[in-house]
Amino acid sequence: MTDAASNTSRRPPASAFWRLLQTEAKLAWRVPLGMVWGLGFPILLLIVFAAVPAFRRPDPGLDGATLLTLYVPVLIGFALSMLAFVGLSAPLAGYREQGVLRRLSTTPAPPSWVLAAQVTINSAFAIVAVLIIMTVSVTAFGVDGPGQPWGFVLALVLAAAGLFGIGLVIAAVAPSAGVAGAIGTILFFPLMFFAGLWIPRPVMPAALREVSDYTPLGAAVAAMQDAMQGSFPSATALLVLAAYAVVFGALALKLFKWE
Repeated sequence: MTDAASNTSRRPPASAFWRLLQTEAKLAWRVPLGMVWGLGFPILLLIVFAAVPAFRRPDPGLDGATLLTLYVPVLIGFALSMLAFVGLSAPLAGYREQGVLRRLSTTPAPPSWVLAAQVTINSAFAIVAVLIIMTVSVTAFGVDGPGQPWGFVLALVLAAAGLFGIGLVIAAVAPSAGVAGAIGTILFFPLMFFAGLWIPRPVMPAALREVSDYTPLGAAVAAMQDAMQGSFPSATALLVLAAYAVVFGALALKLFKWE
């Protein structure tokens, strides 16, 4: 038998990936750290913010927008970053620490399937989180939906790609799940600051807002806020997000170790 035929005979069927995906989904359900922080906590913050009358009152200093409208993209950024930095990176680093990836490399199933399964699961969680945040904010709290829906979706996809790329780089360099979690936490707080969690972007000092424009969450929130208000996201914000997605995706492919 030729080498090519041997490799073909050892190639697992496509159904094996779906079984792996189901297994990873069950594990994510049993240890729902990413789900709690990526889905539960942003929704809880939305309810808390909506309970504050000042957040639902039109603000002349914000061109008549409400603070809650500005915070919806921030909370979406919160969900995406927690799923990327905790839900995605920690399990993959843990698998390397436990030798799971090394053992997979000796089977017909490629270890890269684990990455694909984790990205798929966390992408599904991200879609659910965005749908819940948008549905609750619009139907329960009177927030206007995106005035530029296609711009909003484009910004969302690029933001997820960039943040998940960063999460994969964390998984690539972290020797353990604990270290991956620590790196993700260290990154999370300054990125959320520049996203406007503590100081809304429209009222940031000009110099601070300019720095925010070139951070992944700052650019993501800026693009989504533009789309919420009916404008197509700026080319600068979209290019920044695309750059993060390409650069960190390439770094993850180069740096990821199976041992």
